[in-house]
Amino acid sequence: MTASPPTRTDRAGLRERKKAATREALSTAALRLALERGLNNVRVEDIAAEVNVSTRTFNNYFTSKYAAVCSTGLVRARRIGDALRSRPANEPLWDAITEAVLEHYEGMDVAPDKDAINALLLIMTSPQIQGEYLKVNEAMQRVLAEAIADRAGVDIEHDMLPQILAGAVTATSQVALRRWLITDPPVPLRPLIQRAMQQLGSVCAGP
Repeated sequence: MTASPPTRTDRAGLRERKKAATREALSTAALRLALERGLNNVRVEDIAAEVNVSTRTFNNYFTSKYAAVCSTGLVRARRIGDALRSRPANEPLWDAITEAVLEHYEGMDVAPDKDAINALLLIMTSPQIQGEYLKVNEAMQRVLAEAIADRAGVDIEHDMLPQILAGAVTATSQVALRRWLITDPPVPLRPLIQRAMQQLGSVCAGP
Protein backbone atom coordinates (compact mmCIF):
# COMPACT_ATOMS: atom_id res chain seq x y z
CA MET A 1 0.00 0.00 0.00
CA THR A 2 1.52 3.32 -1.07
CA ALA A 3 1.42 6.39 1.10
CA SER A 4 -0.97 9.13 0.06
CA PRO A 5 0.71 12.28 -1.27
CA PRO A 6 0.61 15.23 1.11
CA THR A 7 -2.48 17.36 0.74
CA ARG A 8 -2.53 21.13 0.41
CA THR A 9 -3.56 21.32 4.08
CA ASP A 10 -0.64 19.09 5.09
CA ARG A 11 1.81 21.25 3.15
CA ALA A 12 0.38 24.42 4.65
CA GLY A 13 0.67 22.94 8.12
CA LEU A 14 4.27 21.94 7.51
CA ARG A 15 5.13 25.44 6.27
CA GLU A 16 3.59 26.99 9.36
CA ARG A 17 5.54 24.66 11.64
CA LYS A 18 8.77 25.49 9.83
CA LYS A 19 8.06 29.20 10.11
CA ALA A 20 7.29 28.87 13.81
CA ALA A 21 10.51 26.89 14.36
CA THR A 22 12.57 29.53 12.54
CA ARG A 23 10.96 32.34 14.52
CA GLU A 24 11.65 30.55 17.79
CA ALA A 25 15.25 29.77 16.81
CA LEU A 26 15.89 33.43 15.94
CA SER A 27 14.33 34.60 19.17
CA THR A 28 16.32 32.14 21.27
CA ALA A 29 19.55 33.08 19.51
CA ALA A 30 18.88 36.78 20.01
CA LEU A 31 18.44 36.39 23.76
CA ARG A 32 21.42 34.08 24.14
CA LEU A 33 23.74 36.40 22.22
CA ALA A 34 22.49 39.39 24.19
CA LEU A 35 23.27 37.58 27.43
CA GLU A 36 26.71 36.55 26.22
CA ARG A 37 27.83 39.80 24.58
CA GLY A 38 25.56 42.50 25.90
CA LEU A 39 22.56 43.81 23.99
CA ASN A 40 24.43 46.69 22.36
CA ASN A 41 27.07 44.33 20.98
CA VAL A 42 24.63 42.12 19.06
CA ARG A 43 23.70 42.82 15.44
CA VAL A 44 20.89 41.42 13.38
CA GLU A 45 23.55 39.82 11.17
CA ASP A 46 24.93 37.96 14.21
CA ILE A 47 21.52 36.57 15.11
CA ALA A 48 20.78 35.47 11.56
CA ALA A 49 24.17 33.77 11.29
CA GLU A 50 23.51 31.77 14.46
CA VAL A 51 20.45 30.23 12.81
CA ASN A 52 22.07 29.93 9.37
CA VAL A 53 19.60 32.24 7.68
CA SER A 54 20.01 35.54 5.85
CA THR A 55 19.33 38.95 7.37
CA ARG A 56 16.49 39.20 4.86
CA THR A 57 14.92 36.13 6.43
CA PHE A 58 15.39 37.65 9.88
CA ASN A 59 13.60 40.78 8.69
CA ASN A 60 10.69 38.65 7.49
CA TYR A 61 10.08 37.71 11.12
CA PHE A 62 11.23 40.65 13.22
CA THR A 63 11.62 44.40 12.83
CA SER A 64 14.65 44.58 15.13
CA LYS A 65 16.87 42.62 17.48
CA TYR A 66 14.78 43.99 20.35
CA ALA A 67 11.64 42.48 18.90
CA ALA A 68 13.44 39.15 18.52
CA VAL A 69 14.57 39.15 22.15
CA CYS A 70 11.08 39.99 23.42
CA SER A 71 9.50 37.29 21.28
CA THR A 72 10.79 34.74 23.78
CA GLY A 73 7.84 35.80 25.93
CA LEU A 74 5.41 34.85 23.18
CA VAL A 75 7.14 31.50 22.75
CA ARG A 76 6.71 30.92 26.47
CA ALA A 77 3.01 31.82 26.33
CA ARG A 78 2.41 29.39 23.46
CA ARG A 79 4.13 26.56 25.30
CA ILE A 80 2.13 27.25 28.44
CA GLY A 81 -1.02 27.26 26.32
CA ASP A 82 -0.12 23.91 24.78
CA ALA A 83 0.63 22.49 28.24
CA LEU A 84 -2.71 23.75 29.53
CA ARG A 85 -4.63 22.08 26.71
CA SER A 86 -2.96 18.76 27.55
CA ARG A 87 -3.75 18.81 31.30
CA PRO A 88 -6.17 16.13 32.63
CA ALA A 89 -9.77 16.95 31.77
CA ASN A 90 -11.01 16.53 35.35
CA GLU A 91 -8.41 18.91 36.83
CA PRO A 92 -9.87 22.18 38.20
CA LEU A 93 -9.21 25.12 35.88
CA TRP A 94 -6.95 27.12 38.18
CA ASP A 95 -4.94 24.04 39.16
CA ALA A 96 -4.49 23.23 35.48
CA ILE A 97 -3.34 26.77 34.69
CA THR A 98 -0.91 26.76 37.61
CA GLU A 99 0.60 23.41 36.65
CA ALA A 100 0.90 24.47 33.00
CA VAL A 101 2.77 27.61 34.03
CA LEU A 102 5.08 25.73 36.41
CA GLU A 103 5.79 23.10 33.75
CA HIS A 104 7.48 25.81 31.70
CA TYR A 105 9.84 26.57 34.58
CA GLU A 106 10.96 23.00 35.19
CA GLY A 107 14.70 22.89 35.88
CA MET A 108 14.76 26.41 37.34
CA ASP A 109 14.85 25.25 40.97
CA VAL A 110 18.47 26.32 41.39
CA ALA A 111 19.64 29.87 42.02
CA PRO A 112 21.42 31.30 38.96
CA ASP A 113 24.87 32.81 38.85
CA LYS A 114 24.94 36.46 39.91
CA ASP A 115 26.66 37.50 36.67
CA ALA A 116 23.91 35.81 34.63
CA ILE A 117 21.24 37.67 36.60
CA ASN A 118 23.04 40.97 36.10
CA ALA A 119 23.29 40.36 32.36
CA LEU A 120 19.59 39.57 32.12
CA LEU A 121 18.69 42.59 34.27
CA LEU A 122 20.59 44.88 31.91
CA ILE A 123 18.63 43.49 28.99
CA MET A 124 15.24 43.69 30.68
CA THR A 125 15.75 47.28 31.85
CA SER A 126 16.82 48.51 28.41
CA PRO A 127 14.32 51.17 27.22
CA GLN A 128 14.15 49.54 23.78
CA ILE A 129 13.36 46.15 25.30
CA GLN A 130 10.74 47.58 27.62
CA GLY A 131 9.03 49.30 24.69
CA GLU A 132 8.98 46.13 22.60
CA TYR A 133 7.80 44.03 25.51
CA LEU A 134 4.69 46.17 25.86
CA LYS A 135 3.82 45.24 22.27
CA VAL A 136 4.47 41.55 22.86
CA ASN A 137 2.56 41.48 26.14
CA GLU A 138 -0.82 41.85 24.44
CA ALA A 139 -0.05 38.97 22.09
CA MET A 140 1.08 36.83 25.03
CA GLN A 141 -2.17 37.41 26.85
CA ARG A 142 -4.19 36.63 23.73
CA VAL A 143 -2.42 33.31 23.21
CA LEU A 144 -2.92 32.32 26.84
CA ALA A 145 -6.55 33.47 26.82
CA GLU A 146 -7.26 31.29 23.78
CA ALA A 147 -5.82 28.27 25.59
CA ILE A 148 -7.87 29.03 28.71
CA ALA A 149 -11.00 29.39 26.57
CA ASP A 150 -10.31 26.02 24.93
CA ARG A 151 -9.73 24.44 28.32
CA ALA A 152 -12.87 25.97 29.86
CA GLY A 153 -14.99 25.29 26.79
CA VAL A 154 -16.12 28.89 26.37
CA ASP A 155 -16.18 31.38 23.50
CA ILE A 156 -13.41 33.92 23.95
CA GLU A 157 -15.36 36.48 21.93
CA HIS A 158 -18.33 36.39 24.30
CA ASP A 159 -16.90 35.31 27.67
CA MET A 160 -14.50 37.67 29.44
CA LEU A 161 -13.11 35.09 31.88
CA PRO A 162 -10.29 33.75 29.66
CA GLN A 163 -8.89 37.23 29.07
CA ILE A 164 -9.27 38.15 32.74
CA LEU A 165 -7.40 35.04 33.83
CA ALA A 166 -4.75 35.46 31.13
CA GLY A 167 -4.09 39.03 32.24
CA ALA A 168 -3.86 37.97 35.87
CA VAL A 169 -1.48 35.09 35.12
CA THR A 170 0.74 37.26 32.94
CA ALA A 171 0.93 40.00 35.59
CA THR A 172 1.62 37.48 38.34
CA SER A 173 4.48 35.91 36.39
CA GLN A 174 5.96 39.33 35.66
CA VAL A 175 5.88 40.32 39.33
CA ALA A 176 7.68 37.10 40.27
CA LEU A 177 10.21 37.60 37.49
CA ARG A 178 10.99 41.16 38.61
CA ARG A 179 11.44 39.96 42.20
CA TRP A 180 13.77 37.23 40.95
CA LEU A 181 15.90 39.72 39.01
CA ILE A 182 16.52 42.01 41.99
CA THR A 183 16.81 39.49 44.85
CA ASP A 184 20.32 39.41 46.27
CA PRO A 185 21.72 36.83 46.69
CA PRO A 186 20.03 35.18 43.70
CA VAL A 187 17.23 32.68 44.31
CA PRO A 188 15.59 30.02 42.11
CA LEU A 189 12.84 31.33 39.83
CA ARG A 190 10.37 28.44 39.88
CA PRO A 191 9.54 28.67 43.62
CA LEU A 192 8.82 32.39 43.20
CA ILE A 193 6.47 31.70 40.30
CA GLN A 194 4.78 28.95 42.30
CA ARG A 195 4.33 31.17 45.35
CA ALA A 196 2.93 34.02 43.27
CA MET A 197 0.45 31.72 41.53
CA GLN A 198 -0.62 30.25 44.88
CA GLN A 199 -1.16 33.71 46.33
CA LEU A 200 -3.31 34.74 43.40
CA GLY A 201 -5.24 31.50 43.54
CA SER A 202 -5.94 31.82 47.26
CA VAL A 203 -7.27 35.36 46.79
CA CYS A 204 -9.53 34.28 43.92
CA ALA A 205 -10.80 31.35 45.99
CA GLY A 206 -11.94 33.72 48.73
CA PRO A 207 -12.06 33.08 52.49
